[in-house]
Amino acid sequence: MLPPTIEWDNEKTLVRLLDQRNIPQSVSFRECSTYEEVAASIEDMTVRGAPAIAVAAAYGVALAAYADPLSVDAAICRLASTRPTAVNLFWVLDKMKSAAERCTEKKALYNVLKAEAYAIHENDVCINRKLGCNGQMLLPDSAAVITHCNAGALATAGYGTALGVFRAAREHGKKLKIYADETRPRLQGGRLTAFELYEDGFDVTVICDSMAAFLMSRENISAVITGADRVAINGDTANKIGTYSLAIAAKRHNVPFYIASPISTIDVNCPNGNAIPIEERDPEEIRCMGGIRILSEMIGVWNPAFDITPADLISGFITESGVWKPEEIRQKMYS
Repeated sequence: MLPPTIEWDNEKTLVRLLDQRNIPQSVSFRECSTYEEVAASIEDMTVRGAPAIAVAAAYGVALAAYADPLSVDAAICRLASTRPTAVNLFWVLDKMKSAAERCTEKKALYNVLKAEAYAIHENDVCINRKLGCNGQMLLPDSAAVITHCNAGALATAGYGTALGVFRAAREHGKKLKIYADETRPRLQGGRLTAFELYEDGFDVTVICDSMAAFLMSRENISAVITGADRVAINGDTANKIGTYSLAIAAKRHNVPFYIASPISTIDVNCPNGNAIPIEERDPEEIRCMGGIRILSEMIGVWNPAFDITPADLISGFITESGVWKPEEIRQKMYS
């Protein structure tokens, strides 16, 4: 059974994060008692996945209020600087800022923000379950599916988005065979998705990212389902690097390609994919593997953490309010 990704310790006044850098070699936790420690945990990917980052940040703001109510604005600013692409982070920080502004009694600020963080945490799990139930209806009783990166319980407050669809499908008696892209360069699919699904008793097989298209040509794949870090109002979607290639392969082989993500992932202020900021990470993530150097430091490396999948390659968006076509997003968000 998977341990909780994020856990609040009320007695010690800290947030406990499952250290995803060490999976599957070991299951360990990182305790954060300050917002700076939470920010560092987001940046070094102790905690990752757009919804999980957001929940951790909410607790980080509460920790700031506990230490010094006057530090809340600084905490929000610092946490906002950690990962630029995942819009859930900014959505949650706006909620925490609004909660702080509504609180007129500084002595009560910590309890108010802690309660808000609790609510955000619990709501994430509830949303994922609704999303999963909506998504499982897209799958036949026996299905082979492909997923990319990790969009499961480890990437959220619990249950998961893309992997939440698989969990809901099994709960409805469906039989799944899941292919997990390894997801270079940090191998979140191989290390995290495979670990999570295996621990929960799923039939999971890991493939290299470059094998997905060939797999689609040889096997009857029912769907590709991934998560998302930001969705533009026109349906263009930012997700872990390699998602765009997977969508192209799915289109070529007439395999439905779905994005499973909460509505909070949709950025109404973002007109299209060109406006989504793409984080570029340390080249050493590619130059080294498992602590062993495989590329000379003299060789240049381009290491974007995300890519943009155009809306016309996406069959639908699985949300807590139903499955939306890309062209429906604008109307749904403004109705």
